[in-house]
Amino acid sequence: MGMTDAGYPLQLAVVANNGDYNFEQIRRNNKRIILVNNGIHPGEPDGIDASMLLARDIVEGRYKIPDNIVIAFIPVYNIGGCLNRSANYRVDQNGPDEFGFRGNSQNLDLNRDMIKCDSKDARALTEIFHLLDPDVFVDNHVSNGADYQHVMTLLSTQNSKLGGPMGEYLKNQFEPALYGAMKTKGFDLVPYVNSFGDTPENGWPEYWDSPRYVSGFAALWHSFSFVPESHMLKPYDQRVKGTYALMQSFIEFTSNNSATIRSLRQQTKDAVKMQAEFPISWTLDRTQFKEVLYKGFEAGRKPSEVSGLPRLYYDRSKPFEKTVKINNTYTIKSTVKKPTAYIIPQGWWKVTALLQLNKVQMTQLKKDTVITVEVYRIDDYKTLPRQYEMHHLNTDVKVSVTEQPISFRKGDWYIPMNQAANRFLIETLEPQAEDSYFAWNYFDAVLGQKEGYSAYAFEDIAADHLKKNPELVSKMDQLRKTDTAFAKSGRAQLNYVYQQSPWYEPDHLRYPVYRVR
Repeated sequence: MGMTDAGYPLQLAVVANNGDYNFEQIRRNNKRIILVNNGIHPGEPDGIDASMLLARDIVEGRYKIPDNIVIAFIPVYNIGGCLNRSANYRVDQNGPDEFGFRGNSQNLDLNRDMIKCDSKDARALTEIFHLLDPDVFVDNHVSNGADYQHVMTLLSTQNSKLGGPMGEYLKNQFEPALYGAMKTKGFDLVPYVNSFGDTPENGWPEYWDSPRYVSGFAALWHSFSFVPESHMLKPYDQRVKGTYALMQSFIEFTSNNSATIRSLRQQTKDAVKMQAEFPISWTLDRTQFKEVLYKGFEAGRKPSEVSGLPRLYYDRSKPFEKTVKINNTYTIKSTVKKPTAYIIPQGWWKVTALLQLNKVQMTQLKKDTVITVEVYRIDDYKTLPRQYEMHHLNTDVKVSVTEQPISFRKGDWYIPMNQAANRFLIETLEPQAEDSYFAWNYFDAVLGQKEGYSAYAFEDIAADHLKKNPELVSKMDQLRKTDTAFAKSGRAQLNYVYQQSPWYEPDHLRYPVYRVR
């Protein structure tokens, strides 16, 4: 199912009672599809073994899969990292004997690659995801962080970000049922312990899975998505058994609630086509929380044998149980109104190719035409000083918007905003969104000025331009009064004239994704 950076194709194991792996037929037969991904971080192989055990038990009749469920496993996603195996990786994890490496064959963390798609692996997974359109998506992991008694933790995609009836159902029905099912199977499931560098007794915020993560990506496509995280310090066999039990719990809940899950997903897909306004940023609401029973170990400080300074340790001879608060709500910080359509000039083919990979409905203009559109100008942004997954992320983006007639050419891409992909399009094409293509540097070329001037030659041209434009002289006079640095810099004043003139290139800082009102 598509190639990876390691030179091997991904495998997809499809398990169903009638052996059907035609997904159009599966949907016509009203079956729910669960997609399980394993080995995105190959040092966390619990899901790999648990999936092999589960598939074996189904086909050998040891575990009866319901007739209305099809479960598809990606046995190993990060094949390159899995082949790069060593007993020395995952130094603080309790088994197995050897571990795969976190980075793939490009040394990429594949759980940060779902929007930018720098890897062949992510492109192959994207194709698989859209082929299946899973009702439930599960990405198996192993947790690091604090020490505690729980074998299994669970990260669900953030319910308020999933939003609407699906978010409410996830929060009030799906999650509680999983916790109850795991209890009957002998596992005290707890929300992913999102507490690092400190002890978790005072609670913690739910993890924010933005679209760069596989679970956050799945949420953009209206799938219920989960990240099981077994605890790194538990024996390997316990972790595999816990992961196995949790996958059974997903199967059982999805089967028992098949009609509701189907209805909620279709309702959401229909609603998003008509939705007029979309959130693009959120903030943690610390006033809202749920309470869970946390089973931990008492923590303390003692002198480090390495540095002699105080260090954190957990005392397993002192277990405790405590009800803790989990902040499980993110509120909308900013929104954007949906345009009628986006237009992207064909020169930005890397972006339009990613949209096509994601099955976005789009057409090419059949002739050269002038269209009045909303145009963003990038007024300000920050860039990370160090690379992050081969990029220097753009953040804190500020834009201004104007209406302008733009000349588009035959072959430029017209993307209507009346499709199930609307959520994905907003979060990738709006430059202020956290994981937009602008954030991931796909449009950085517009941030650099291409044309310029020789100052000595432009001086006379600029002086003549000022004589013909007295309103520009007034603006400069005002700037000199309010900006001392500007008043003292001939270069800055000359450049200001250039930027206010017809010779200044229109594409500089103009965001090349246009909004049709």
